[in-house]
Amino acid sequence: MHPSTRRGLLAFLLGLALLIGAFSYDYWQSGGSDQGGLAGVSFGGPFTLTDQNGVVRRDGDFRGELMLVYFGYTYCPDACPTALTAISAALDMLGERGRTVQPIFITIDPARDTVAQMKIYAANFTPRLLALTGTSQQIATVARAYRVYYAKVKGEGEDDYAMDHSDLIYLMGRDGRYLNHFSADTTAAEMAAAIKKYL
Repeated sequence: MHPSTRRGLLAFLLGLALLIGAFSYDYWQSGGSDQGGLAGVSFGGPFTLTDQNGVVRRDGDFRGELMLVYFGYTYCPDACPTALTAISAALDMLGERGRTVQPIFITIDPARDTVAQMKIYAANFTPRLLALTGTSQQIATVARAYRVYYAKVKGEGEDDYAMDHSDLIYLMGRDGRYLNHFSADTTAAEMAAAIKKYL
């Protein structure tokens, strides 16, 4: 190998090592949570939606409480029921300490997820779950605030479709600001342990 090539390769490897070290330090400083990798990124914002009982709900209604926010839809075959089951189990594990945590399910399919449909669906999970719907514009606004991706995927029939969507559970603070998030493979026990730090 030519000496100048060797020097270039060594410089590249040194730079790569420094970059990995910086990311590792950031992760260590954040206590190994997902939050460290999202420093400076804003999640969440104001919303006005309707719950499964027809009551208008606003983000400000939950100040003083933690919020666990998940976006999905009631016709979802697997990801949504799995996430909502994990949320329900995590709250059970927290017991009385978890009474100040409000679980919120926001649809990304308002055309099908009416108030009545959300009420039927929410009954499958913790009775504390608020299932929120609204107009297409209201949903688009809150999804944008939480940086949630969603898109309709056409099926064979005209009214046959699924919804492709991001699959994160957001933990929001008592002031409505982002604290942390959980991925699809986070267990209920891991979620409960992470939430407990903020109670």
